[in-house]
Amino acid sequence: MHSDPKGSENFGPGSVAKATGPGPVSSGGSDEAADLARARKALLTGGVKNRRLDAPSLRHALVDLHEFWLTTKGTELGIKPDCGFAIVAVGGLGRRELLPYSDLDLILLHDDMDPAVVSHVADSLWYPLWDAHIKLDHSVRTLPQALQVAATDMTAALGMLEARHIAGDMELSNLLISGVRRQWRMDIRSRFDELITQTRTRWERSGEIAHRAEPDLKSGRGGLRDVQLLNALSIAQLTDGMPGLGPNSPGGGLALAHRRLLDVRTELHRVAGRARDQLRAQDADEIGAALRIGDRFDLARLLSESARTISYSVDVGIRTAGNSLPRRGLSRLRRAPVRRPLDEGVVEHAGEVVLARDARPKKDPGLVMRVAAAAATNGMPISASTLNRLADNAPELREPWPKNAVNDLLVVLGSGSRAVPVIEAMDRTGLWGRLLPEWGTIRDLPPRDAVHTWTVDRHLVETAAYASGFTTRVARPDLLMLGALIHDIGKGRGGDHSVVGAELATAIGNRLGLWPSDVATLTAMVRYHLLLPETATRRDLDDPATVQRVVDALEGDGTLLDLLHSLAEADSLATGPGVWGDWKSSLIGELVRRCRLLMAGEELPQPDPLAPEQLAIAEDGGVHVSLVPAENPHTYVVTVIAPDAPGLLSRAAGVLALQSLRVHSASLGSHAGSAVNSFVVTPRFGTPPQAVLLRQELIRASAGELNLLELLDAKDEEARAEQWDDPIQTNKDLAVPVLYSQAPPRVIWFDAPGDGHAILELRTEDRVGLLCRLAAALEHSGADIRWAKVATLGSSVVDAFCLDFGEADTRAARERVEEAVLAVVPVPQPKKKED
Repeated sequence: MHSDPKGSENFGPGSVAKATGPGPVSSGGSDEAADLARARKALLTGGVKNRRLDAPSLRHALVDLHEFWLTTKGTELGIKPDCGFAIVAVGGLGRRELLPYSDLDLILLHDDMDPAVVSHVADSLWYPLWDAHIKLDHSVRTLPQALQVAATDMTAALGMLEARHIAGDMELSNLLISGVRRQWRMDIRSRFDELITQTRTRWERSGEIAHRAEPDLKSGRGGLRDVQLLNALSIAQLTDGMPGLGPNSPGGGLALAHRRLLDVRTELHRVAGRARDQLRAQDADEIGAALRIGDRFDLARLLSESARTISYSVDVGIRTAGNSLPRRGLSRLRRAPVRRPLDEGVVEHAGEVVLARDARPKKDPGLVMRVAAAAATNGMPISASTLNRLADNAPELREPWPKNAVNDLLVVLGSGSRAVPVIEAMDRTGLWGRLLPEWGTIRDLPPRDAVHTWTVDRHLVETAAYASGFTTRVARPDLLMLGALIHDIGKGRGGDHSVVGAELATAIGNRLGLWPSDVATLTAMVRYHLLLPETATRRDLDDPATVQRVVDALEGDGTLLDLLHSLAEADSLATGPGVWGDWKSSLIGELVRRCRLLMAGEELPQPDPLAPEQLAIAEDGGVHVSLVPAENPHTYVVTVIAPDAPGLLSRAAGVLALQSLRVHSASLGSHAGSAVNSFVVTPRFGTPPQAVLLRQELIRASAGELNLLELLDAKDEEARAEQWDDPIQTNKDLAVPVLYSQAPPRVIWFDAPGDGHAILELRTEDRVGLLCRLAAALEHSGADIRWAKVATLGSSVVDAFCLDFGEADTRAARERVEEAVLAVVPVPQPKKKED
């Protein structure tokens, strides 16, 4: 509160003198405030000994200057210990982060003093500052009034949590500071939702600093307000003040990120000559030079790195705080969260992916990718402590990578938008760069043109997320997702990034252990990822030489053409709004169509040959089941040889699924009246069952004692319920039911040699017991499976079945089979409704 100017008198020791009546405010205060304004100006212009202070020194000098003036003025007004008045700073001065043109946020706190005295003191304190044109955000309150405001106004409460005593009655200030903090801790359970809602609203309004051309350094996601949010959660004793990242992380940790943002905002004030939170493009070069960072691109990279470090820390802080809140209502009666197994050494606990108690990160190089795959598949965040433990202890993956690790990488990439927070978290903690050392050059690298929405590294992840929706368009979904992830990996190194990137792609492909032919395809994808869009939009498609040039560059490889077609769309969609449209789509589609006319047709899928030992066992007859370790850790080969009968493939695959064995590939053949089914599997967790148990369960299923489809449906329902039953999870919008997929399923028919034979190729995404369901659907549709070849590439499946329709090989028979097959595959993920 404040009133008209009052007369002033000298106040006696230990008390504030009473106002004696109307009169002008002493001009001495105005002179002192004018001196304060002149001193501020000198600090900003380098007028102090002609020395320009750097950003941290300037903030410290401004804090000292204003504290000195307030303390001196308070003493003049009698605001001393035990006087019943206290000057309390909040905002930048309270945090000791006063910026050149920030408001001076002050509270004049009094112990229920006489209103006339309070009015006189307030006017004597505020008016000199106003007269000197110093921006002031002020309030005059008693202790109960201040506590009441903090209890009802979220913004005021967050400000008072950072309150600091400046002058006067320190006991009164301490009562306010401790009271506000105690009240905040007591009320946090009822105020937490409001706090998070307010935070998310601020993010929606101000956007992400890391990916904005003109970011809001204060209110944007990853900005200074988020650091204050972490401090508020720490005061509430829900999390520590520096969650998630330490100084050894790629961004240098939260403290360094905070200091960098403060330095940029300090120089922004100095350059603009006024308070400003949004960094304008025209100021970026000057600010970068003042901070000795470089040009505007170097500044943008530093801001992205700092903001993403803060964003990750805030995500960890909010999640930790949510899990720390006392439960309310009926939820208090629920049992404590259980540790649900997700994969070998990986469990879910309280909505986060954590390590199992018996996990040994130092001896398990593949554990990092299993954790990432479990998180992406289930739409759950990885616990910060788990990431830190892996970063500290997990050994490097040997080269070439084990196939299981490559498969887990593909699972992550195939999870669509759910991969983004997983990769972001791994990157902020140093794990992603350890897997892909080439990533360091493009991390936080800003785009060179305004059409790009994201930094280069985030653009690659977004491209992979879009590509996951196109996996059923191509014969090699694994190469599509890998190519999407690294297509711009050559940027930031000088030269043509496609040429540079192709060399890096070769090294990456060899490190992953891809076949030489696949390495060549991956390299060509990176080298020619701009070939289709540039040719289609810049050259005459009616000129035969244009099409011939593309076909020659791709050496007539139709598979590579399809991969580049899908990559071009994913790349455009991930670039920014309006980059992919009907015009560009139609031109590239027409170019691809004309190229196909010049290329040879696709080869038919072929069955795998049977090994001599398999042929010998098949000739002996009977039911045989073997399980032997494969070349890769945690991988086994299960061979089932039994009398050839309808339903055998479905039953064998169903038994494996019920025993939590994931099928990575399978091959079905026959010899001498016996079916020979071979499966490459990994246990979901633990060790695999013995072969004798698998044989016993197969015999039970063949005798009708096990309803495999009902049991698999129950397993699906259980997994879906566990996936969604999370009362605390803060990113529930990322979780996706297990029967949803990123890409729509696709069925391709080929005419096969032999009367009544046809080959059905299915491209879809995996689900529990998919092979069992597919085989059952085919058998119930009246088609006899002659041979099959199954490949699971990450979360994508490419299955080929040679079907014998006999004399019923008609269009209607194929349509009936196709309908039955599509009824058991995952359906495309529904689009999220816009708010």
